[in-house]
Amino acid sequence: MARPRAFDEAQVLDAVRDQFWTAGYAATSLEDLMRVSGLGKGSLYAAFGDKRELFLRALRSYTATSQGHLRRMLDGSPRAIDALRLLLEAPLGEGISPDVRRGCLLANSTCELGGADPEVLAHAHETYETSTALIAECVARAQDDGDLPVQTEPISLARALLGAQQGIVFMSRTGIDPAALADTARSLADRLLPDPSA
Repeated sequence: MARPRAFDEAQVLDAVRDQFWTAGYAATSLEDLMRVSGLGKGSLYAAFGDKRELFLRALRSYTATSQGHLRRMLDGSPRAIDALRLLLEAPLGEGISPDVRRGCLLANSTCELGGADPEVLAHAHETYETSTALIAECVARAQDDGDLPVQTEPISLARALLGAQQGIVFMSRTGIDPAALADTARSLADRLLPDPSA
């Protein structure tokens, strides 16, 4: 009879994800993965496969969690327009968090591996399309509320908002002053989310 695994798979994936997120794929060694997971090579690879498979599982876990956060954020405001503004401002929160300083794991991984790994590129494309659709639904609700012009095309605006949000996250990695980034987020919100009564 096989012995049950004596480790928490979700905790291991979280630790591995953070290692890849901080160092990148190429700079993460097997020794790094063993250190952060607390597992030996045999246990690690028996449970998760090789380094690439482990990375893909960690990346998929990250994107599933991120899209869950996005859904809750977009659905969590009484007015859809407030949720759309929060999309641009949320990465800053009360300041620049360590996670924001690391950027977006999906974007980082696509930049590093997208040209050489079709599976990473396909996953990034699918994830961004799903995020765009979620944001577009929120845009349509804001239109129904009378808070955005009805002639605005929801998918086009959703892509612009997602691109702006990802740009803010990327800029935060360079050490730009948080107050300047917050001002940038407000400026983008004012331009991308015009008040139809103004």
